[in-house]
Amino acid sequence: MLEIISLYIASFEEERRIRIYLPKNYTNKKQSYPVLYMHDGQNVFQDHDAIGGTSLNLEHYLDKNELNVIVVGIDQNSEERINEYCPWITGEYSKKITGHNSYEGGKGKLYVDFIVNHLKPYIDNKYRTLKEHTALAGISLGGLISIYAMCRYPQVFRNIAVFSSAFYRNQEELETLIRDSDLSFIERVYVDCGTKEAGDEEIINKEFLASNNAIYDLLKEKTSNVKLKTIIDAEHNYLSFRERVPELLAFLHKKYS
Repeated sequence: MLEIISLYIASFEEERRIRIYLPKNYTNKKQSYPVLYMHDGQNVFQDHDAIGGTSLNLEHYLDKNELNVIVVGIDQNSEERINEYCPWITGEYSKKITGHNSYEGGKGKLYVDFIVNHLKPYIDNKYRTLKEHTALAGISLGGLISIYAMCRYPQVFRNIAVFSSAFYRNQEELETLIRDSDLSFIERVYVDCGTKEAGDEEIINKEFLASNNAIYDLLKEKTSNVKLKTIIDAEHNYLSFRERVPELLAFLHKKYS
């Protein structure tokens, strides 16, 4: 069952659509549930709402497998996505991969603070949640902002799963943040990356994978349960991402089974 609400983000001076999946047994039982927050909310649950027409189809998957988890999808503002999902202005490593300078980014802190200080309290107050069991997942730039949020709020986001993360946009700053963060609270982190993220652009493919490997190497020094999966020939699209949904939820399954 999906519920859709709008919440005002004061720092962005706009309303944002929030999609909330409730387990099939939510209305019949009195139990409380862990919560998984996900970015790019339009692309999480149903194809007819998805940008580009293909979603993760997560509503169907969760219903079919009867997983005991509340999932909160936060819609993207497409015009501001890079700005909101990048904590810093894009740097030199990004220029190396894309071949050009960019001055986008820098609003990621405000976006994450909204999730922690406004959205999560709203969800915890309105629904039966296990407040200490909060996970975060994202794709591409959603992976970047998820790892950033984990470092900023490790006591909140203890379980993280990210697909094909575009860490390269803020590679230098994110590496420094991970080194400087206390991640002793973190329970598990899942990272994956395809070998064909940029299709036939082999140089970009190698740099994209190298970026993910560098973040993984830092994470495994800071917390014990970190998994990196390299997916041969996987490309950067939602058909590929959808296939990896079982992997994401299996990694987090102890809380949802």
